[in-house]
Amino acid sequence: MDELVLYDVADRIATVTINRPEKRNALNPDLIVALTNVFTQASEDDEIKVIILKANGTSFSAGADLAYLQQLQKNTFEENVADSNLLRKLYTTIYYLPKIVIAQVEGHAIAGGCGLATICDFIFATPESNFGYSEVKIGFVPAIVSCFLLKKVNETVAKELLFTGNIFNAETALAYKLINFVTNSSDIHQTVSKFALTLCNQSSENSLMVTKQLIGQTNNPLFEKTLDAAVQINARVRESEDFKKGIASFLNKEKINW
Repeated sequence: MDELVLYDVADRIATVTINRPEKRNALNPDLIVALTNVFTQASEDDEIKVIILKANGTSFSAGADLAYLQQLQKNTFEENVADSNLLRKLYTTIYYLPKIVIAQVEGHAIAGGCGLATICDFIFATPESNFGYSEVKIGFVPAIVSCFLLKKVNETVAKELLFTGNIFNAETALAYKLINFVTNSSDIHQTVSKFALTLCNQSSENSLMVTKQLIGQTNNPLFEKTLDAAVQINARVRESEDFKKGIASFLNKEKINW
């Protein structure tokens, strides 16, 4: 079986590549754990200064895997708490990582996949890239993702994105200040690599690390408690009738009448 995550290091830059193109790089517990392990490995490597997160195929990540969604319907509350904590651990591992993380988004970044991009320090996207926090459309709640989104955009924008669940393009994401740069697909690899090399060559590694810690740990001293609440909300919502209805309709490709 192909590796879920590919890992390469060159010129003090680690490239982490999600490798489920046949599933549009959808998230499931195995992929979430694999990503967490790779980022932990990179954080402990003194030869690495910057990390690029990208994906093979036509999507950055299309959200949750269908088999994963089916399993969620059978989980107990305790299992849903444990599962939610897996995603929390991945997000916080990247968010608190003592290295700079750059997301190279090509194609769709939806729901959990959009959250994965959101937590990175920089986001590059192509004009064809699409984003969306679509959880509410299937009776779910973007609980953990919302905690990180509110650290990037203002509450007015966050409410629009989270309440509507609408898909939006890279130019709109740039206007919301959710992402940093929009780059043509033919140039994005070179542009991201050049940006990462510039950080490596022109910025102190210790200064980057401490500045990232300063922003992450002082911007909201109650952030971990917020995440605790989000995990519990995540698990509780999975027991709701709306969630069961939404997931069943989504899996059966039926129109959902709310």
